[in-house]
Amino acid sequence: MAKIAVFDSGLGSLSIIKEIQKNMKADIVYFADQKNYPYGNKSQAQIASIIKKTINLLEEKFTPDIIVVASNTPSLMLNLQIGKVVDVKPPLKLAQKKSKSKKIGILATKASVNSKGLVNYVTENNIPKSYEIFKIDGSNLVDLVESGKFLNNKKYCKKIIKKSLDDYIITENIDTITLSSTHLLFLKKLLEIEYPKVEFVDPGSLVAKKILHKIKNKQSKRNSLKIFTSGDIINFKNKLNKIGIKNKINYLST
Repeated sequence: MAKIAVFDSGLGSLSIIKEIQKNMKADIVYFADQKNYPYGNKSQAQIASIIKKTINLLEEKFTPDIIVVASNTPSLMLNLQIGKVVDVKPPLKLAQKKSKSKKIGILATKASVNSKGLVNYVTENNIPKSYEIFKIDGSNLVDLVESGKFLNNKKYCKKIIKKSLDDYIITENIDTITLSSTHLLFLKKLLEIEYPKVEFVDPGSLVAKKILHKIKNKQSKRNSLKIFTSGDIINFKNKLNKIGIKNKINYLST
């Protein structure tokens, strides 16, 4: 049986878990490290300490076959290509294929946008010089998801989305944007309604395929999901209930 641990600083992991469950059967442990939310405003040293501690915790407590760091911020800022760890990075190559205007936005947290890791990642992808890459701070949009406002205040969300993206999409003619925070997938429908001519590319299916390749001979007979948080259990349970997840929530300290 395949056991997969998936974590980030909150709700973002769920977008990756959804794609994993679409592609395979596995026993999934989901850890929402809300105590350390947001990753996106922390230094590289802080992120490194948090991620190392969390990976060790999940390893010791659950002995998973795969550990998914379901956040672009540490995936870009740290070298996580080790052993059973799978990271999540912006689907830049896919965005390149989809873009007609040759103007691509990378919508990410403040820490990701300002990181040397993102500069290196863009270089590693060998995007032709004819393409223009825009790094867009989407921290306010991440907050819309983690706060739960995306569930009950669509009008406010629309206002923040337009404030964050209008200048790039209307003025710069960007036609493709990578959702380079797993939280942002919860806003995908709102983004598509607001900007119907823009392609919003998410990394979920690419990550799921990478995991399937690693565990294809160890699939479980059914999907199961155990949920843990380092934050307020009741508050987190209320958020999950609103998006249709009724699982028991357990406390796990980092």
